[in-house]
Amino acid sequence: MTTPTAPRYAGLDGLRAVAVLLVVLYHLFPAWFLHSGFVGVDVFFVISGFLITSLLLRERAATGRIALRAFWTRRARRLLPALALVVTVSATLAWVIGGDVLVGLGRQVLGAATFSYNWTSIGAGASYFGSAEPELLRNLWSLAVEEQFYVLWPLLLPVLLLVRRPWLRALVALALAAASALWGFAVAGDALTRAYYGTDTHAFGLLIGVALAVGTGAGAGAGGRRRATGWTRVGMPVAGALALVTLVAVASVPGGADLYPAVPLAASLLTAVVIAAATAPGAWLGRALDVAPLRWIGERSYGIYLWHWPLVVLVTLAATGAFVDTAVPVAAGAAAGVLTLALSAVSYRMLEQPIRRLGFAGAGRAVMARLRSTPVRRFGAIASLTAGLLVVGGTTAAVAAAPAVSSSEAVVEAGRQALTAASVAPAPPTGEGVSDAAPAPDAAATAAPDAAATDAADPDRLSGDGADDRSATGADGRPRPPAPAAVDGTRVTAVGDSVMLASAAGLLARLPGVQIDAEVSRSMWAGDTIVQQLAAQGALREYVVVGLGTNGPVDAQALQQIYDAVGRDRTLVLVNAAAPRDWIAGVNSDLAAFAATHAGVVVADWAQAIAPHPDMLAGDRIHPGPQGGGVYADTVAAAIDGVANQRAEVRYHVELIRWAADEALRAAG
Repeated sequence: MTTPTAPRYAGLDGLRAVAVLLVVLYHLFPAWFLHSGFVGVDVFFVISGFLITSLLLRERAATGRIALRAFWTRRARRLLPALALVVTVSATLAWVIGGDVLVGLGRQVLGAATFSYNWTSIGAGASYFGSAEPELLRNLWSLAVEEQFYVLWPLLLPVLLLVRRPWLRALVALALAAASALWGFAVAGDALTRAYYGTDTHAFGLLIGVALAVGTGAGAGAGGRRRATGWTRVGMPVAGALALVTLVAVASVPGGADLYPAVPLAASLLTAVVIAAATAPGAWLGRALDVAPLRWIGERSYGIYLWHWPLVVLVTLAATGAFVDTAVPVAAGAAAGVLTLALSAVSYRMLEQPIRRLGFAGAGRAVMARLRSTPVRRFGAIASLTAGLLVVGGTTAAVAAAPAVSSSEAVVEAGRQALTAASVAPAPPTGEGVSDAAPAPDAAATAAPDAAATDAADPDRLSGDGADDRSATGADGRPRPPAPAAVDGTRVTAVGDSVMLASAAGLLARLPGVQIDAEVSRSMWAGDTIVQQLAAQGALREYVVVGLGTNGPVDAQALQQIYDAVGRDRTLVLVNAAAPRDWIAGVNSDLAAFAATHAGVVVADWAQAIAPHPDMLAGDRIHPGPQGGGVYADTVAAAIDGVANQRAEVRYHVELIRWAADEALRAAG
């Protein structure tokens, strides 16, 4: 007995095209209006839930059973060829480029091969919405969710069919979808990526598709049990068209990731409306969605989805040396888009369709036949086999060459180790010049220099800012210009984020004795709390350095509270930010404006200092390496010394005026 062929539903290829375009444009051109274009994945989920359930119902109605082996074989023919090609080619290209793009590649390939990518990523603590160092194969998480559904759903569907009435079956499926969404709400508050990647927390789209299929009796065929009416011809298509427009509007919602799962759930419900309207008997919406360009894209949507993300990562990295971010160059996005369409078209014609038609064994026999055929056909077969061996070898080499951690993680860890080493270094003997500040909490370190002992033993040596004043006047008593100041690190407290943490070794070398409290992903709000705690403990030193602009916009209230905690008797040094992030320009502008309107505040211009030296940064173009850390430290020290020099100049001119006045009085007397 033959297995019934899959039903052909009008408009679904066009809807697939809409789905893949939402996702691709969201990734290739993130600065465009599709701020929540990731909901295209949820459109795919609803389509898959509807189609797979319809296919299984159709088969059961025709044969009285579900042929599991045949079903899973068809899924393998559909999914595996393109997946294997994308994974091996992408991994090989990543090996050619090298560097941070290889981090975690072995785990990614394993997740792709076992359709467990979502769970392996969750286990590794990966982030879907992070963009500093995105995974090469990150888009395969959704394929894993779908494949897990393909494995489990044919086994569970017979249980659902024990419910006799179609509307009750739909109600059960909707109840399960609601449970998944509610669980997603519960998890997302603490772990957004866990909620987004999890099959349990992101199954609502698939289950909504299931509910639509069992509720409409779709298994009887493409509208076989339903008759066209005025409502299906006009009313439903209009409702579906409005739902489609609303779906695009939902995909344009800013900050949709923070609203998970509300935004994907809304997109899933709207997709169900579009499917119901497009597949209704006599509906014009299905025909409208099946226009040739959309249908062409829809038929190749699987390959387009697979190819687009690795290509935009690799093209952007090769062109700019930086990872994909909120500001992907338009040219890089366009190039990745063209390559995506070209490669997906070739894959569809030369690989996917032949294997779907002939099967794996049949495709193998076809290759063997080509090897025994004409020279031209033989050459093509040999070239294809050779290319296959090369990309498999390239994938193996890429996995073997993958570093354990990214370059940014390495420099941050080096900074942490420098702080640890400084914190356990032996302190000078009592009475020989130690810092008067208490150690900072958390990742704080103070390394007191030998020079401090000399300074403490000779209190007249310093004017208060590091300049030598023992010969501050000439033979005639005229004040001499001050020597350039060099503020000692024992007078500096530094609070910062991972950029400061990566620069810790440079700061300790340039400002021995500096007190550093720096941590990964720290914001200005966190800095406010830390500075207030240090002030309450009496642990703030004369110069307070704050470097907290990398991880998001600066909150004006938090910055003001830091300023108030520092007080008027200290100097606040604000380190501006340098990172390929769309908020950095605003951060630096806000810091400059704050310094211009508040006494005792200066800016250390890290952005300008590092701009000519991108080679001194890690692969994320954010965290400084050893040389970059030195530039960071020099920038901070220069800002501090600038304040000290300015004060010394003021004192000098005051003393000069006094001396001139005294000389004038003596001359008059």
